[in-house]
Amino acid sequence: MKRIKMGCTTLSIPAMALGIMRMNQKSVPEAQVAIQAAYDAGINFIDSADIYGGGKSEEIFGQAFSQMQIKREEMFIQSKTGIVPGKRYDFSKEHILHSVDEILERMQLDYLDSLVLHRPDALMDPEEVAEAFDQLQAAGKVRFFGVSNFDTAQFKLLQSCLSQRLMFNQLQFSLKHTGMIDFGMHMNMVDKPSVDRDSQFLDYARLHKVTVQAWSPFQYGMFEGTFIDNDGFPKLNQELQKLADKYEVDKNAIAAAWILRHPANIQMLVGSMNPQHIRDSAKGAKIRLTRQEWYDLYLAAGNYLP
Repeated sequence: MKRIKMGCTTLSIPAMALGIMRMNQKSVPEAQVAIQAAYDAGINFIDSADIYGGGKSEEIFGQAFSQMQIKREEMFIQSKTGIVPGKRYDFSKEHILHSVDEILERMQLDYLDSLVLHRPDALMDPEEVAEAFDQLQAAGKVRFFGVSNFDTAQFKLLQSCLSQRLMFNQLQFSLKHTGMIDFGMHMNMVDKPSVDRDSQFLDYARLHKVTVQAWSPFQYGMFEGTFIDNDGFPKLNQELQKLADKYEVDKNAIAAAWILRHPANIQMLVGSMNPQHIRDSAKGAKIRLTRQEWYDLYLAAGNYLP
């Protein structure tokens, strides 16, 4: 498994993480198989959130992991908080602290390696968040911190009040969600791709050594479905298959390799609970697409160059 540096640190993390959003749909033994498949493929980074499965995903993970032979210190375990489903976003100190205690209890852990704030809260008080982070770190409950779906100004605002460096920003990025790179290639144009909807965060991340975590790497839309083997995307699947045949892998590996080819050292979140899918996707970390192959896929996905 390809390894990358985490944020501004010298710590090494895998270029892929296992997202456990769907672990609530699995039994404990099935969850163990998925975790082991990821671990054996070099994916020793877990990404969760307190809302996944209404907390059930973390409960299943906790039960599964506690019975496995993998040592806690061999895993990097991350969770997210800040969404109160159907009601509000909540970055209050009280909510953050209470959520972390509940996460640790569900996952049967003494600490989280990373806590990520899950989508921006319009009522965020950066100084209040800073108090929560300081308290969590001082108590040994959280080692590192990050955010999810923050634009550059939101990220800089929060960072200005923190004593810790933010390590991560989770952003949607895939062959069918390319806004973060479209506008750069369409600079000085007046067409639709020239619109910057992501406040140049990818460039900011590279300048300030922030690790971008790409979610939904095989999805189109937000959660409409996968573009892999989807009849609605014949040209893209034809190109994926062509390269899959060349590199002797499956299409998931090629779609993953496309993300990891970007020089920003992006970490990709694999959300599957299918052990074979996990193993197949992990193979993408061993492939370095040529520049032409990368652009061929970009164009086959329905993008165009000015």
